[in-house]
Amino acid sequence: MADAFEEDGENTVSIGEFLQDLEEQELEADLVLGGDEGKECTYSKGYMKRQAIFSCLTCTPNGNAGVCTACSLSCHDGHEILELWTKRNFRCDCGNSKFGEFFCKLDASKDVENTKNSYNHNFKGSYCTCGRPYPDPDVEDQLENLQCCICEDWFHEEHLGLESSDMVPRDDKGEPQFEDLICQGCATVCSFLKLYPDSIFAPVQQQTTTNASKDKEVVEDAPLTVGSSKELSNGSSSVETPVTDNSPKEDCNGKAVLGENAATNTLLNQCNTVAGPSTKCVVGLNLLEAPISLEKSKSMFLSKDWREGLCRCLNCIEFYKQKGLVFLLDKEDTIAEYEKMAKQKRAQHEQDQSAELLNNLGHVEKMEVLTGIADLKDEIGTYLASFDPSKAVTSADVHKIFENLAQKRRRMS
Repeated sequence: MADAFEEDGENTVSIGEFLQDLEEQELEADLVLGGDEGKECTYSKGYMKRQAIFSCLTCTPNGNAGVCTACSLSCHDGHEILELWTKRNFRCDCGNSKFGEFFCKLDASKDVENTKNSYNHNFKGSYCTCGRPYPDPDVEDQLENLQCCICEDWFHEEHLGLESSDMVPRDDKGEPQFEDLICQGCATVCSFLKLYPDSIFAPVQQQTTTNASKDKEVVEDAPLTVGSSKELSNGSSSVETPVTDNSPKEDCNGKAVLGENAATNTLLNQCNTVAGPSTKCVVGLNLLEAPISLEKSKSMFLSKDWREGLCRCLNCIEFYKQKGLVFLLDKEDTIAEYEKMAKQKRAQHEQDQSAELLNNLGHVEKMEVLTGIADLKDEIGTYLASFDPSKAVTSADVHKIFENLAQKRRRMS
């Protein structure tokens, strides 16, 4: 541990900063891996709702296969591996027909091919509409890419089809203020979301400029949303809804709806039941029969828990199935739920490790370990309380803590 600190006069780091950085790195790894310790191949679990996936370019240079965490460590150690973060509804390919004569060391009894797996250019090391690698060797300052929750590809902000990077919802510190992104390509398929209230979209603060006169400009902050239902009234929605037709319409339940804009008016009378299949329709329009154009749409940024507001009437559920979007109704599909599960596994693993360590010791040894931990905590607290906690801690400080602890033990013996 002392090696992590530099001597006086050189770059130093406070012990608090060091421990915090170490904890953040371990947590980040656990969140990516979903708490998977990488000891067993996940193949026997079938097509998992979400798991960390890796592509081995050494074995499958065409990028047509993916392997689980355990196989990336045990079967492909030393190979050229790409970390793909997470993929939904995926089953480990390691050792199947795509790997030729190579067999999985952890589970050799696998199907010839996993027909339900989906692959994109990420498996070849290409990302975004520009097809560049990440990290990009030709770019000095690597910017964080954003992932689409539909196609699961990663995109540079400048390739999302936005007017400017200011259209990405962020707080004053530049931190993202949205739960999910739907890229421009997938936004067309998801254009029905524009029928929902603006609350499902993450708000953006955009500077808008209007000319009050030739010699005067008025600039004001206007809260907007990207891909919101405001586009319905602007005539840019890719969902064609009747606007001027006053003839009677029917909602998903066959009930007559009157008004100049039947689809929009019914939004005012939404169904609050979204936990499961409901008889009422939140959208107020039978999406199975509504004409959907293929007009190019803008990228969408969705607010926290936006999926909970999606309609779950029978017609809408069938629509999601036909469009291949039924996973949007599954809470366990979200990255937030995946990371929550990872944190729970991490906490349980730490608890199990501590319990296993103590259970393998006798009563006297247990008491010595517990007493030693308590003494070390007290000594560190006492030592650090004597000066500013933000002060840089050197290796000499660390050695001093253990020397003080040793002296106390000698006096007590």
